[in-house]
Amino acid sequence: MNAPAFEDNQLPQGGVAHVVGSTGPELWRRTIPDVFKNTAGKFADREAAVFPEQDVRWTWAELEREVDALAHGFLKLGLEKGDRVGIWSPNRYEWLLTQFATARVGIILVTINPAYRVSEVEYVLNKVGCAALVTASHFKTSDYLGMLQELAPELADCAPGALSAAKLPSLKTVIRAGADATPGMLNFDAVVDSGRDGDAAALDTISATLTPDEAINIQFTSGTTGAPKGATLSHINIVNNGRFVVGAQNLNEDDRLCIPVPLYHCFGMVMGSLGCVATGSTMVFPSEGFDPDSCLKAISDEKCTSVYGVPTMFVGMLQHPEFKSFDFSALRTGIMAGAPCPIEVMKQCVSEMNLSDITIAYGMTETSPVSFQTSDSDPLERRVSTVGRVHPHVECKIVDENGETVPPGTQGELCTRGYSVMIGYWDEPERTAESIDADGWMHSGDLAVIDAEGYGNITGRVKDMVVRGGENVYPAEVENYLFRHPAVQEVQVFGVPDTRMGEEVCAWIVLASGETATEEDITSFCRGQIAHYKVPRYIRFKDALPMTVTGKPQKFKMRDAMMEELGIEAQETA
Repeated sequence: MNAPAFEDNQLPQGGVAHVVGSTGPELWRRTIPDVFKNTAGKFADREAAVFPEQDVRWTWAELEREVDALAHGFLKLGLEKGDRVGIWSPNRYEWLLTQFATARVGIILVTINPAYRVSEVEYVLNKVGCAALVTASHFKTSDYLGMLQELAPELADCAPGALSAAKLPSLKTVIRAGADATPGMLNFDAVVDSGRDGDAAALDTISATLTPDEAINIQFTSGTTGAPKGATLSHINIVNNGRFVVGAQNLNEDDRLCIPVPLYHCFGMVMGSLGCVATGSTMVFPSEGFDPDSCLKAISDEKCTSVYGVPTMFVGMLQHPEFKSFDFSALRTGIMAGAPCPIEVMKQCVSEMNLSDITIAYGMTETSPVSFQTSDSDPLERRVSTVGRVHPHVECKIVDENGETVPPGTQGELCTRGYSVMIGYWDEPERTAESIDADGWMHSGDLAVIDAEGYGNITGRVKDMVVRGGENVYPAEVENYLFRHPAVQEVQVFGVPDTRMGEEVCAWIVLASGETATEEDITSFCRGQIAHYKVPRYIRFKDALPMTVTGKPQKFKMRDAMMEELGIEAQETA
């Protein structure tokens, strides 16, 4: 494939910060199964996917065989085009097969954060009406099967595939990974095996009915009003974005991409697996969750040429006690994204990991995700200090509080328009209209600057979102949960800088009259109910919170006070 023509991008015109991506190469109006089938046929005997922890290594022909078997298995369970199937799992082969088997027959894949707990998974399954769920048995401190049994005790007595649960009315089928038997659940490998006698032509018939503009993926993003929103993405959205992201790295069928970032997120499943499907590059998944040792071993042993990660992952690798013993000779490129990128970390990656062509990318789930990316043709200083230039077939602008486009170099809210903008939030037209205006501009909520040469810089967040280790934490969501605690009268949640995680979550709490609580009480109240990365690291009890005369909380004052108390300063970031 041709790499994106970043050099053809328009510079800001007419004295305003409005840039338009190049129109070449041509936008693909193709579906995921179409692209997948073409690549699998073209590179049949080349390696497609490697999962060292699970001892799985497939060629493209073998991966296609497994995907088609699972697709037939789904059909035998009564699932059909347009149904929603959730996946709740870390990076395992079951995830990859589910991604492409659902797309094969037009089932909409619902990606569920592996860190979610009971109340969160209940919400997302019901919000989109998942008919089936593919789940791992456990991951780190998450007991997925136990949480599902808590939500749906009816599993204990139902036939597999015939669940009727009071709290999960849409969910009929739970498919678990692993060989152990669990009452009321099917085993993943058994579902795959059930479809091995299926005819590929029958799947081709269904695939042919799919259209590129149809929804094929729902990704949940945290909501500022307290409930996650289901960003609904089409084939065109994610096929092209994955393609352009790897194009900026000049990847092709000879490349081997190390993917330690989670598949549930666009970083893993769009920029990673779909990008590889667009090019024929080999996907290497080092471990279920990020581990510096496993990642470095995969880079070294599998001769990876590219690696993805959020800044904390690269820091973890660089600080590995045996770092010098690993072989980085094949490595040349990759992506650092998901959180502000410390300039010194970028420079170390270039000098210590042989990542001479590493890129930085910026985006959001609602734009499939990437809008800006650096390329190997950019000067090193630009590559370590900006998020690059606008992607092909995308346009971006910076607007002020009145919606007017500002001059280059002026801070404002970043807006994006083009093929990458999501269809909308699932079943939430009002919230969709709040984010996508009548002219098709997606309002990011991020503060940014576009300079006179078209390079972007992310300078802050309009709505105080906290980015902890690459995970977006929306204060209102955590606040709404903490308000459930009987001792809490007022609470404000905000982020403070952290050298390892980028930011940490802090909560200031005013207790109700006559009530008492400790930091451990609040932490215990959160543990197991909300994702671990949302649980406040710092908790302080206050007599009152700083407010404006109109009663709006002044989070910047709280943040400044906490930074002074903790003796920390903001990092220099790209």
